[in-house]
This record gives sequence, structure tokens and C-alpha cells, in this order.
Amino acid sequence: MAILDRIRLIRRPEPGAPEPGLAEHVAIIMDGNARWAKQRGLPTLSGHHAGVRALRRTVEAAPDLGIRSLTVYAFSTENWTRPEDEVSGLMDLFARTIEGEFMDLHRQGVRIRFIGRRDRVTLRIRALMDDMEERTQANERLDLFVAFDYGGRAEIVDACRRIVADGLRPDQIDETAIRERLAAAELPDPDLVIRTSGEQRVSNFLLWHTAYAEWAFPETLWPDFGAEALQEAVGEFATRRRRFGGR
Repeated sequence: MAILDRIRLIRRPEPGAPEPGLAEHVAIIMDGNARWAKQRGLPTLSGHHAGVRALRRTVEAAPDLGIRSLTVYAFSTENWTRPEDEVSGLMDLFARTIEGEFMDLHRQGVRIRFIGRRDRVTLRIRALMDDMEERTQANERLDLFVAFDYGGRAEIVDACRRIVADGLRPDQIDETAIRERLAAAELPDPDLVIRTSGEQRVSNFLLWHTAYAEWAFPETLWPDFGAEALQEAVGEFATRRRRFGGR
């Protein structure tokens, strides 16, 4: 039996109840790289390199689990406060990931979209991001949204500024008006948010979009995450009944 069919059978609906939904959009806070490296006596950047390999495994596994969109938290607006050598190493790793891993994912039919600020990275990185988005825009196997230099509060503030700049009247401001001005207007609301490493914090991630998302907090450190852990999280999600404020 295919993995997707097994997930559908995890919980049979009660008579008259709707079919349990699949997690079509999964968002991940990729946490635990530094702890993974420390446990092994390795430099922090080794953990980030291992995290890139985990990302590759996870992205490649997602379509077979019924996931249509995957959003990953790669670098937050607050991460700039980390030690200078770590930030510099992360920027170099990000550039090489776009040139290497993301190019391979492009060949597998993954569409890649970056959300967040772009004015604080080098011109080289900005050009790589723009080029990758253009190359993959017609791909349909999976939408991969990479939140880079991203913060949920900053995203909402920027949307409010666009509303003012567009001259909207108070009676024209609703959820649609705000959503259309977010960093990625086409980003669907996540069904499931996974934060690895056992930490249980939102960390300024997709504050608008996760209003009714389900959350999972596996103990697995991000570099050890992959297809099996993703399948487990999606399967557990299938046992939940989402009410969206109703009964």
C-alpha cells in the first residue's frame, strides 16, 4: 500500500463526518543545528551543513506524502544578531545551497520562492535568489517557500505600510486586503507546522498564516530529520479533527 493511502487510513471518519484532511501545506521551523553539532564536538557551521542535507531529504519526501507546499524557516530577522563568523558562514552556505541543492530540486520539478527581506544580503545572493525563482516558476511538483531574513511581525508591518501607500479607506481594509500585501500573497495557510528539537515556541514565524494551523514538536534535531520523521508527523496530523473555532 502506498504511503499516501496508509495516511488516509490512519483514522476512519465517523459516519457522516468529513474525510480527514491531508497536510497539503507543511511549514517547518528547522531547529537544532547548533545542538546537533555540539553533541558531536563539531563547529556550529557543521550542524548547518547537516541541516541542508536534512532539507534535501525532507523536500524530496514531501510530494509522496500528499504535501503540495512546504515552507521552511531558514533565517529570521533576528538571526543577524548571531556571532559574525556564524552569520558569514550561513550566508556562504545559503549561496552554495541555491547553486547546488536548489538547482537539483529544480530538475526534480520543485518551484522555489523566497519570502522575506532582500535588502540586507549581498548583490550576489540577491541575484541567485531572483534567478532561482525565475528558473523554477513553471515547476509544479512541489512549491517550496524559503523564509529568509523573514519575521512575521515585520511582514504584517510592511503589509500595513502598503495599505497606507495604496490609499485604502478604513472600510476597504479586511483580511483579503492584508493578505494580498503580505510577503507572499500566494502562500497558503499551513495545515501543519513542525518545530524540530522539542522546543515549543512560535519564534515570529508566519504569524498571520498560522492562526488555525496544527503544531507538532518532535524531539528530533533538524539534521536528523527526514522522510521517516516527516511521514510520522503527517500521519499524526491525520488523526486530528480540525474545527476552526466550530464544534
